[in-house]
Order: sequence, then C-alpha cells, then structure tokens
Amino acid sequence: MTYIDITKIELSHDRLEKLLEQRLGNLDNKKLVAEIDQRIWDLYGEEWCVLFTDLAGFSKQAKDYGIIHFLQTIKESEKMFSPIIEKYDGFVVKSEGDSLIVIFRSPKKAIKCVVEMQYTSQKYNVDRPDVDQIHLCTGMGWGKILRIPGKTVDVFGEEVNFAAKLGEDTAKSGEILITERLAQNFPEVEQIDIVEFGSINSGKQKVFKAIY
Repeated sequence: MTYIDITKIELSHDRLEKLLEQRLGNLDNKKLVAEIDQRIWDLYGEEWCVLFTDLAGFSKQAKDYGIIHFLQTIKESEKMFSPIIEKYDGFVVKSEGDSLIVIFRSPKKAIKCVVEMQYTSQKYNVDRPDVDQIHLCTGMGWGKILRIPGKTVDVFGEEVNFAAKLGEDTAKSGEILITERLAQNFPEVEQIDIVEFGSINSGKQKVFKAIY
C-alpha cells in the first residue's frame, strides 16, 4: 500500500469520525441528524451482494478435538474456498473463526460462487471421517450497505445483519438461505431456483432457500 493510499484511508476515516461526532452532539436536532445520516450514506453507501459463511458443528468439534484441529479445519476450508471466491470476483471482508463475510458486485456471480463452494465441500467430504469433514452453512443478502474503508474494510447494514443471521444461526449444512430483498432481485441462474423457507425477526423478514 502506497503512502497516498494510506493517506486516503486516514482522511476517509477522519471524515467519518467527524460526522459521527457531529451527529452525537446534535441528537436532539432530528433534521440535522437526518442530514448527517444522508451524508454518510452518500459517502459510504454502495450496493453489494453479501455472503456469510459458517461451518456446521465447528464449535463442538473444537471443544471435542482441540484448538489444533480447529486451526487445521480453518486452513483447509480457506484453501478450498479462496480460489472459488476469487474466480467469481468476491472480496473477503472479514474472516473470524470459522466464518467469512464476502461481498460481490454481481448477485449472479455470488450465487454461482456459493453453489460451487457447497459442491466443492460436499465432494471434499466423500470418504473422509466425520471429524475431518467440512460442512458449509450460508446466508446471503443484497442491497445498499455501508462499506467503511480502513486498514481493514468493514461493512454494515440490514442486509449484512440478515445474511449473518441466516448463515450463522439458521442455515444447516449444505443450505443456501437468502433474504427477501435478494429473492426479489434474484438473477436467472441455470439449474438454480428459490423457494420460500420461513421467516426471521418474529416473522417480519421472509427467508428463501436456493435449490441447486
């Protein structure tokens, strides 16, 4: 990273911090707060497809087989999934434990990517003992989110939260669950359909499942 790149990141962060400080100091002024919120969305708001991945049963395996096995499984999953994510122009925003947050400009590429990730993990598991298998749970969303630059990029927004909830708390091994917003804008992908699956947030948010 060049000096100019670092300077741009620092300036961007400084601007965000100033806006947030200004917002905090004027919470009683609803009009000004709304204007600041809009400025932040104008500066950092972008449309992305968000993928959240989680490994099924991973916490139990780490407890039963120890931290070294935990690290080994993470390394194997990274080795398996990184080339697929790169192939479909995804950006890994965050890797935390057994979870990934990945963003894509193209929802169609995102869908193709996650399907290939699922098939690849299923193929990997053939003839392997249960303890060495990798079972992938995935949640996906699409819409305008805040992408905050820094030494590490971070993303925020409803669709990020929904995708995380689906991938981490709702999806089972092999499942691809998607938000209502993504379902409404679901791209045509050969041999992939979606069906209504249920809801989250006390029934306020419909959930759909990709059939592949």
